Amino acid sequence: MKTSRIGWGLACALLTLTAYVVWDNWADAWTTSASTTASQVPHDTARPVDNNAQIERGQYLARAGNCVACHSARGAAPMAGGRRIDTPFGAVFSSNLTPDATTGIGTWSPQDFWQALHHGRSKDGRLLTPAFPYNHTSVITRADSDDLLAWLQSLAPVNQPTPPHTLMWPVGTQAALAVWRSLFFSPAPFKADPAQTAEWNRGAYLVTGLGHCAACHSPRNALGASGAVDDLSGGLMPVVNWYAPDLTRDSETGLATTPLAHIVQLLRTGESGQAQTSGPMAEVVQHGTQHMTEADLHAMAVYLQSRAQKAATAALAHPAPVRAKVSLTVASKGLQIYDRHCAQCHGEQGQGVTTAAGRTAYPALAGNRAVLLNDPTNLVQMVLYGGYGPATALHPRPFGMPPAVLELDDRDISAVLTHLRTQWGNQASEVTPLQVNRIRAAQGN
Repeated sequence: MKTSRIGWGLACALLTLTAYVVWDNWADAWTTSASTTASQVPHDTARPVDNNAQIERGQYLARAGNCVACHSARGAAPMAGGRRIDTPFGAVFSSNLTPDATTGIGTWSPQDFWQALHHGRSKDGRLLTPAFPYNHTSVITRADSDDLLAWLQSLAPVNQPTPPHTLMWPVGTQAALAVWRSLFFSPAPFKADPAQTAEWNRGAYLVTGLGHCAACHSPRNALGASGAVDDLSGGLMPVVNWYAPDLTRDSETGLATTPLAHIVQLLRTGESGQAQTSGPMAEVVQHGTQHMTEADLHAMAVYLQSRAQKAATAALAHPAPVRAKVSLTVASKGLQIYDRHCAQCHGEQGQGVTTAAGRTAYPALAGNRAVLLNDPTNLVQMVLYGGYGPATALHPRPFGMPPAVLELDDRDISAVLTHLRTQWGNQASEVTPLQVNRIRAAQGN
């Protein structure tokens, strides 16, 4: 009898939990005729009703959100989806956002599109995978959602089915997605802070919503969930293996003390003095922020600097970095490799090179925050695989860095990076061959 009662108790608990998860993920679709009232929009001007103006606004918003980066496969039509997005649980393929009636969103209403952005559900009620950052798109106002759809539906339709995801079982099932969402997702519509200026609030809206900055600049747990939409505390990006720095820590980004004009310049051009964008951030500048207005970039800079300055007091509590104790063998080897491969561009004293126009050609390594990060992942990535910064309207021909993946072994790279981090006043920890090997192995090289 006692065993029977325990069994009934467990069954009731399971049914209750199942009912909660179902209600949590679909209740709004059943209990309300979801409101089509536009949220209060943090815009500076009144909204015209002209459809051409709405399409133009939608195109701008899509650029600000860098939608093309994920929803365009290489060599295929823009926004037609099909781009493979690798996750620790398998691959997800982005959806077709062109107005094709069969494979795209040609039959979607504004309410259907709003449901996808705000609730992470497709038109048919299917739960979307969190590779689509619907925690951030839930911040987007209804008015901006409608503008985005107006622009998408103005595109030429492309008949291109989305390949099936290849997620490990049961990660990609609707049941597993529903449980994950109940644990980690709740829509977060934007709410202006009355204690802040209109510009600060505009910046907060762009950073937490369209910009979805925390999708990269927030640590992820074992189940792939990131922090809150305003969590900018940094973290290692899974699969791509780049470290997104803590945007609230001045030692990692300098946002608390960098002039606002320089922050705007970095977002617009991809370079500003010592700072240059690379890796995933270069793609954000390439497809997104370089197309934004000066006013919006300034608003983002104001918000980000405010967050960094607020955290500056806590950052002072961190102990000063201690220069690594490097063996004479490693020091000698690092110097030799630097002189042979690096000094011609970055200077014998790590001073870098600027162009006649004052642009950064090769960044200074002395005092460079990217060189001094506690996590050396990005440095290893750049030496192994090289790369270019984004080509932007105001910086159309960025200088690049050649890959050394076939030329330098793990000990060579660890020695030269240790040299960078311990010379010219730099004080940071040693980079070990094991650290280099792990990053090389993760990329399959």
